[in-house]
Amino acid sequence: MTTDLARVTPGRLARQRRRRAAVRFWRQYRTHRAGLVGLAALALFGFVALTAPLTVGSEVAGVTGAPGSPMESPSGEFPLGTDRFGRDLLGLVVWGSRVSLLVGLLAAVLSVAIGAVVGITAGHFKGAYATVMMRVTDWFLVMPTLVLAIALATVLSRSLGTVVLAIGVTSWPTTARLVRAQTLAVESRPYIERARALGGGHWHIMSRHVLPNVMPLVLAQTTLMVSSSILAEATLAFLGLGDPTVVSWGGLLQDAREAGAVSAGDWWYLVPPGIAIAAVALAFTLCGRAVESVLNPRLEVAR
Repeated sequence: MTTDLARVTPGRLARQRRRRAAVRFWRQYRTHRAGLVGLAALALFGFVALTAPLTVGSEVAGVTGAPGSPMESPSGEFPLGTDRFGRDLLGLVVWGSRVSLLVGLLAAVLSVAIGAVVGITAGHFKGAYATVMMRVTDWFLVMPTLVLAIALATVLSRSLGTVVLAIGVTSWPTTARLVRAQTLAVESRPYIERARALGGGHWHIMSRHVLPNVMPLVLAQTTLMVSSSILAEATLAFLGLGDPTVVSWGGLLQDAREAGAVSAGDWWYLVPPGIAIAAVALAFTLCGRAVESVLNPRLEVAR
């Protein structure tokens, strides 16, 4: 008995709690059919993106040596037709999933990270610092996010890093507002006062008490932000502000516009990347709503 008690370390207890929490989360998540559909769709998109080098190869994005004639309609050889350079559109859509998903994920993580830092610090320190940060947040909220992203992408060099930065630094205010409200609620609880009385500093309270309590909100917000980031990346690429050296779904739409596919009625140039953008955005939204419902059961009661 004594030996068994000695083996129960704080780290082991923490791992057991996390394991039970993960099992409980998955059990509740499975009750959301829409969330399961979104998760299955995301798994399919992720598999397609990861296996793209094996299924279509990186040479599919090359302009020189294209296998077909420009603007061919769908056929047995090219199921989705060809683009204005004679490249296989099916291969381009598959290859473009890598860039669109990567940029969407990175931009969402950057946006939520900025919002979480601003929200936690503004909710913890209060006073003049909180007032200034909230006024900056309000300014970003009233300004059109897309306009700010376009302005930033225009000033900086055209690259994937610029697109991620432009989306991330312009879409964080909503997260900051939500996290600050949650931080204020957490810091009003009695155990925070006890932590301060026992000598806990600012970093200890924010990292050990506030952050674990706002992480469910941050996780749910991240899944919801990915869909918005993918749509923003597609918009910037469609406007010609993306990286011209890579293939993305938004870049394919921009190529189709420049090639006159709309006026010529070449639907196969426009529909596949558009459906891909809509499908992956919907999948992330379904997953985000399901995660939000699991982590915040009061939403289910409200509905």
